[in-house]
Amino acid sequence: MKFGEIFSFVTAGVFISAVTSSVIPKPAPGPRPVDKPLSDESHFEGESHNVEYDHDAFLGKDEANSFDQLTPEESARRLGIIFDKIDADKDGLLSEAELQQWIRYVQKKFVETETDRQWSEHFTNEHHESSELRWSNYLKRTYGTTEEEMESENRNNPEFVENENKVPIARDRRRWDLADVDKNGHLTKEEFTFFVHPEEAEHTKPVVLEEALEDVDKDRDGFISLQEYIDDTVGDEGVDAENYTALVAEEEKDFHEHLDRDGDGRLNRAEASEWVIPTDYDHSLEESRHLFSEADLDRNGLLSKSEVIQKHDLFVGSQATDYGEALSRHDEF
Repeated sequence: MKFGEIFSFVTAGVFISAVTSSVIPKPAPGPRPVDKPLSDESHFEGESHNVEYDHDAFLGKDEANSFDQLTPEESARRLGIIFDKIDADKDGLLSEAELQQWIRYVQKKFVETETDRQWSEHFTNEHHESSELRWSNYLKRTYGTTEEEMESENRNNPEFVENENKVPIARDRRRWDLADVDKNGHLTKEEFTFFVHPEEAEHTKPVVLEEALEDVDKDRDGFISLQEYIDDTVGDEGVDAENYTALVAEEEKDFHEHLDRDGDGRLNRAEASEWVIPTDYDHSLEESRHLFSEADLDRNGLLSKSEVIQKHDLFVGSQATDYGEALSRHDEF
């Protein structure tokens, strides 16, 4: 399991019921913060730059695919409209701060949209939408069971401990209890956001590390060995032998230079925390800096509209998209 897939396992209703959940996407090579993920795509594979990551970051993960339906000419035209929206001070230029603010806005809208969708899906005709979601309703909707049924099954079936739902339910319950700020057993919509996206709040971030350790620490010794790290970050699916060797070498370098600070060949809890939820990394800042490094052709520290459109493949590919609410209405184009 890649580290970026950890969350998809925990919020198990994604797979078990009709409820589809957002997950923490797989970060790019190097130290892997998950506090503000920008894309399911890897930003770099070895020396190869994947612009799909930039498209997702700039437009929003769910909306970037709609760019594929547009011509390059239409892409450039719509990118010009996006430029005007990002240009907060209307000086005809984009600063790094304005671009970073836009990327943060796009990701915030993604979190809000996903939370809204999942929240509404938990209320059927029998359970009209209310201000709080009960654990019993979540359990029934997601896993098709109740706590009473689980207790009965446990009493009558000694093999119930092997039930595939047991672990994900326990993990969901742990998230639920952390997200439940007022400790009344129910979640408001805001608390539900913390449940679905625990990286969004300080009081739920610790569960991100717990889930990572549970999934990556295969021998359960409380540490992440180099091999466990390699197995998680590189894996062996769809990678040819030559690329696998190069990727392993790159990941080993990252492990030793960035993560294993005490040099003992494994990651303790504190070191693993800096991999999973680092304190000194901001995805939106790094992405805005990356876009500037590629698009600021005159190196004056600002992006003109002509520079952005000239490098439109970096921002939106050879097609373009409207970002839904971020761009307000289709008729604006």
